[in-house]
Amino acid sequence: MGEINSSQESAWRKSIEVFEEGKAQPSLLSLFAADRGDAVIEQDEAVVGVRLGELRLCRPRQWGACWLVVKLWRELDLDRFWGERLGISRKGTRWDDVLLVLVAYRLIAPGSEWRLHRQWFASSALGDLLSADSALADPHKLYGCHDHLLEHKRALFDHLIGRWRDLFNLSFEVLLYDLTSTYFESAPPGDENDKRRFGYSRDKRSDCVQVVIALIVTPQGFPLAYEVLPGNTQDSTTLKEFLDKIEKQYGKAERIWLMDRGIPTEKVLQQMRHSDPPVKYLVGTPKGRLSRLEKQLIDKPWHQARPGVEVKLLAQPDELYVLAQSADRVHKERSMRRRQLKWLWARLKQLSAMKLKREELLMKLGAAKQKTPSAWRLVQIEVDKHRAAFSYRLNKDKLRRQRRREGRYLLRTNLTETDPAKLWSLYLQLVNVEEAFKNLKGDLAIRPIFHQSEKRIEAHILVAFLAYCLHITLTERLRSLAPGLTARSVLEKFAAMQMIDVHVPTTDGRELIMTRTTQPEPELQLLLDKLKLELPAQPPPKITTAQAATAVAL
Repeated sequence: MGEINSSQESAWRKSIEVFEEGKAQPSLLSLFAADRGDAVIEQDEAVVGVRLGELRLCRPRQWGACWLVVKLWRELDLDRFWGERLGISRKGTRWDDVLLVLVAYRLIAPGSEWRLHRQWFASSALGDLLSADSALADPHKLYGCHDHLLEHKRALFDHLIGRWRDLFNLSFEVLLYDLTSTYFESAPPGDENDKRRFGYSRDKRSDCVQVVIALIVTPQGFPLAYEVLPGNTQDSTTLKEFLDKIEKQYGKAERIWLMDRGIPTEKVLQQMRHSDPPVKYLVGTPKGRLSRLEKQLIDKPWHQARPGVEVKLLAQPDELYVLAQSADRVHKERSMRRRQLKWLWARLKQLSAMKLKREELLMKLGAAKQKTPSAWRLVQIEVDKHRAAFSYRLNKDKLRRQRRREGRYLLRTNLTETDPAKLWSLYLQLVNVEEAFKNLKGDLAIRPIFHQSEKRIEAHILVAFLAYCLHITLTERLRSLAPGLTARSVLEKFAAMQMIDVHVPTTDGRELIMTRTTQPEPELQLLLDKLKLELPAQPPPKITTAQAATAVAL
């Protein structure tokens, strides 16, 4: 199918005449003759009228966000990367296009593959952008695509890091490491080697099997690597493996690892300090260590790291301890503690006045403890061994210790940096890995996972990871070109642009079809200018034959 050239467009415009209704129709004079290469004939023999009164607008579909996702996909050169590796099936399926559909769906309107097949693909313009039909969203292809992905995961990491270096001149000297879990509302698997296991649930769903996801990102949020681990994996057992993995894949370098408490063990930290070159770290520590160092810290002076944040430094052999106190955090933790304690005190007063059996009383006390665990530690409760009665009082010594520690964090590092402000700001960057997990579970809706085989579960997580890569790439563009906007808000603005088919019947039984995208609103046009994006030209019109419904170019 060909486009209308400039001479044809001129003939088109000259041939349209507007008459009063019932006298004549707007006409197409020499357009068809010029397209056939024939000489222009007389108007009365070549007039093709159009019935404007029968004009129809068909198949409105979301175009703008889909176009932006395809633009990001190609900007990261993922079309070439996956095209070379996935290839084409025996039936002609382009697996890289199927993968792009899965990733775009996960980024724009995440849900199940069945919903993608039954509803979303038809309401989007992805088929138009990829020059494909609805067969691209066949459920067998959507599920089958997952089987081809995992073997290319390591090569994908290398490719993305190279592209981000080229696009944003990124460095990977500071790495943030953390773990999360995602659960499955399904029966536990029978295979003992399956990664779906019961374990500590960060989603408060200890009744469900889960897998653990370990993620390494840069301070800007760019992911360097991730792994899917069994659901019963202990956080402290994962770091050593990841240190070796990053060193093997990217070589030895002076990197700084930022981690929360509970991840590194003393043995691993010692290995990091004595490796060649030393592996730098800044990690949180359990509050029990604060008790051991409290006497040494009490005489140290406070230094202001930033408004509202003070720190104390305690030098130890091979390490530096940093005690940080945040005024905002003090206010938040103190309010939470007061709220819990107030509720628990009122509940204990209610229970003391109830007539209950001893077993019922114990169950209700257990429920109160589960609801307010922090406040429960501040109250001393004694239950009578024989009767349904108990006494309670506030432990003031524990309350004083709790007040002193509210809003305080103890950090440890082997960095030589001693500027409190720099150490505190460095540790605050851990929020970026938490933001990555928030995006995976929120915007990208990695859960629920409907797959049953372990291989497809991991491939589903890889699809969500790819969607996150597009998300963070857009975020980095916005950071420099349109600060204040989020990737989600930009996708929503682009989603307002629709594609629609304009059908105009002709007097000779054919139909002129013009596929058009709506014009961007002024606010969106301003955003396009800010992001230095240019919308593509409108697709060329088509016209059907008189005998069949298939469309041919004018």
